[in-house]
Order: sequence, then structure tokens, then C-alpha cells
Amino acid sequence: MGINISNFLASKSLSRKMGEFQDLDHIDGLSISSVSANLYNSKRDDLVMFYFRDGANFASVYTKSKILSENIKWNLNQKTQKIFSLIINTRNANSFTGDQGYRSMQHVADTVSKLLNDKQKEDEDEPKIIKSKNIIFGCTGTIGEKFPEEKIKFKIPDLIKNIKYTQNKYIWMKAALGIMTTDTKPKMAMEECKIGNTSVKIYGIAKGSGMIQPNMATTLAYIFTDANISNEVLKKLLKKNIENTFNAISCDGDTSTNDMISIFSTGKAKNSLIKSINDKKVKPFDESLNSLLLNLAKRVVADGEGATKFITINVSNSKTEYDAKKICFTIANSPLVKTAIAGEDPNWGRIIMAIGKSEVDINLNKLSIKFGDLMIVNKGKINSQYNENDAANYMKNSDINISVDIGNGKKNFTVYSMDLTSEYIKINSDYRS
Repeated sequence: MGINISNFLASKSLSRKMGEFQDLDHIDGLSISSVSANLYNSKRDDLVMFYFRDGANFASVYTKSKILSENIKWNLNQKTQKIFSLIINTRNANSFTGDQGYRSMQHVADTVSKLLNDKQKEDEDEPKIIKSKNIIFGCTGTIGEKFPEEKIKFKIPDLIKNIKYTQNKYIWMKAALGIMTTDTKPKMAMEECKIGNTSVKIYGIAKGSGMIQPNMATTLAYIFTDANISNEVLKKLLKKNIENTFNAISCDGDTSTNDMISIFSTGKAKNSLIKSINDKKVKPFDESLNSLLLNLAKRVVADGEGATKFITINVSNSKTEYDAKKICFTIANSPLVKTAIAGEDPNWGRIIMAIGKSEVDINLNKLSIKFGDLMIVNKGKINSQYNENDAANYMKNSDINISVDIGNGKKNFTVYSMDLTSEYIKINSDYRS
């Protein structure tokens, strides 16, 4: 099955080579399908289904915005131990759509469950009964537009007909392309590890480019594993591991109504069921999950709308992690800092400004700041060896590392961000056109 070239054209990905992406292959118990529901009035894929023919354990983390999209409300209301299908649409956020948007989730779920039950009868020796509550949704796109229920329902039969029981890199790529909005490239990652003596896979895809700020910004990320892990442990692992990954990124400081990360466990690796997060056998999985989430989170930042620089901000030796995190994000979200970096201006005074306005208590005599390996401020004073030309040359790099040493504790935090360019303004000023 080939890649829908319309997706590459629409997403400006033609400069990317297939070989640049990891070789995600098959996960037992999972099937994938992608189609065009013409939501963009084009042939690009905009509707993606993940189907778990025997059901999957799962956990999700959602936006902390006080305004929730209707699909998030639907997901939160489905009290079930197993998910049989995840469906993602682009172009429409199904947010601020009221009763129409929520009823659409019910209608689409009813259609999907009916057709998947038919497929179960056709393909399975012991067909499962799939109910609408076993279906959850991801939506991304414009807020406040009527949800295109009829267009989506019309394509559900094709979506189910196109289900591929065996995946390969191209099918994963097709799915990753199908969930993109303003992204310029698909985002995929993989890890493999062992639980006890059993080898397990962890695969993931994500989308996100703008409206990115912690507490699950305009980010959709979906993680799939063949490990056998209980819902309770999956939830604890997910909550724990987003703190220094997806909750440690910022593109523009805005949080969306639709953000979600979900993890699904098919159990097909047949390791002994992990029922406790304290089980020593889960440690390699825990570490691999963190690596995968950080990989995807960094890809989101690197593909930030209009980004030309990938910025890593590390605050060390702080009294508390909370203080370190606050300083990191004050720097990351400062328009003055972000535009200076876009202009390759080593204006370290803007870093000083951002630290000062964070409202974290600072002992100025212990404060140090570095750009890469260049010491700018040392113990509250400009470094006597500081050279503006060296700093200016450093700012020409595509990866910028800012290190801030507070010097009054032992806690650290790292945040990943991007610069703010005129292209960001261009993208967001005509987003709906």
C-alpha cells in the first residue's frame, strides 16, 4: 500500500525521505486504516482508524483547558475496560459545537460499532461484541465549526474495508500523515524492550505544530504496545512519563481544547500481566516509554509553526523542581527571547529579563548563564572572557542550548521550545483559509 502523495503535497513533506523515519512494523492485535473523507475538499487522508480486534487495555491524559472539545467529553464518559477502536479526524476540532458535536460522536460510534461487529462475524472464530462505548475519538482542526458528521459517517464503510491486519512502515506513515494539520512532517517513533524474558514493542505517532504548551497542548499522541499491562498501570506510567516529555515543551504558550495522549496495550506479547507499577519487570518498559514520548515531543517542537531553531532550556541547581520549571517556561514563552533567537541575536539581557519576571527567588550572586559552552554570566556578573562575536556565531546554529544555574539547590528541569518567526505569523493569520 503506497503513501497518499496528496498528504505530502499538502504537508510540505516532499523534501523528507522515507529513510529518515524509524522502521515501525507490525504489532499483534492492532490494525490500521486511513482514508480521505474530503474534509479539506481534497484527496489527502484526513480520517484514521486504529482497530483492536480483541480489544486493548488503555489509558489517556487530556487537556486541562476548562473548555473541552466534544470528543474529549465523549471519551471521558465512556466507562469501559477495553477499547476496540480509536478514530481520528483532522480539519475539525469538534470544539464549541455543543449538542450537535456530542451527538455526532454518538452517531459515528454507533455506525462504527455496527460495522465492526459485522467484521468480527466475518473474520473471527469467536466474534466479540463491540459497543459504542468501546470507541473513542481524537479530533483536531478549527474550533467552532459544525462537526462534519455526514462526511465522516459516509466514509466509515471504506475505513473498515481498508483495514490492514498487518502493518509496515508505509502504513504507519500513512496514518501519521492522516492526523496532521499545520504540521510539515509526520511524527513517528519506536522502542523495543523486555518485560522479564519477553520482548515487547512500543510504537507511537503524534501531531502538533502550534498551540503547544504544557498540560497537553494542541497535541495528539497515540502509543501502541503489545505488552500485557493493566489499565491502572498504563495510566500511572503515562501520567508519570508525560511530565518531562509532553509537559516539558512549548511552541507558543497556548493550550488547546483537544489535547490528548493515549496508550493502548494489546497484550499479544503474552508477558505475565503487569498489575503494579512497582513490579521490577516493568522498569525497562517505563524507561523505553519515556524515551519514546520524549522523541515524539521533540519532533513536535522541531516542527513548530515557522520554526528555524530548536531550543533546549535547562535550569539547574534550583531549590525546587517547580521553581526550575517555572523559570524554564518563562524563558521559553518570552516573545522577546524567541524573536531574538530567530534573529540570531545573542541578547542575553532578555534571558535575564525572563528569569526576573518568573517571580522565583534568585540569589543574583550565584546566577550563571551559558549559551552552549559559552559562559555569559558567571556568579551574577558578566563573564570577563565573554566575547559577543563568539556568542553571535553560536546563535547561527539550528540547535540552541540555554543553561541557567540558580546555585541555591539541587533540582533541575529541562524544557524544549522553538523560535518565533514571521512565518509563524503568516501561518496563523490565514490558518482557516
